[in-house]
Amino acid sequence: MTENASRFPLFVDLTGRRCVIVGGGAIAARRAAVLARFGAAVTVIAPAWTGAVPGVDWQARPYAPGDLKGVFLAVAATDDRSVNRQVGEEARALGIPVTVADCREECTFFFPAVCEGGGVTAGLISRHGTDHHRAARAAKAVRQALEGLD
Repeated sequence: MTENASRFPLFVDLTGRRCVIVGGGAIAARRAAVLARFGAAVTVIAPAWTGAVPGVDWQARPYAPGDLKGVFLAVAATDDRSVNRQVGEEARALGIPVTVADCREECTFFFPAVCEGGGVTAGLISRHGTDHHRAARAAKAVRQALEGLD
């Protein structure tokens, strides 16, 4: 991808689709909650899990090669650079969309800030996925606007 290219927003049906999140911290918990809310069959692979997301399958163990077989979408969100890199490599080799929390260059998609209200869903990222604070501010404004639609 060229340095100046923007990302195309693509909305997909996740109902029943297997999504794997590798990592058990705050970022992983937020991603799991969003994916589960949209009907994905979410599995979290991590020795420890801080999330409490109903319906999410937690496998209390470290990531191992082969964990992404048959998966629709993957998230690498550990605090270990080498594990995140391995998850990204496996996903890309299998043709699975992957977001790698600590390395945008290894992402094949960026996980958006998701805003819902009034029958509308919006996904927001900053240009090139680099300014997370700007995306968070924009998401807050969009959420406030969507609340007015209810």
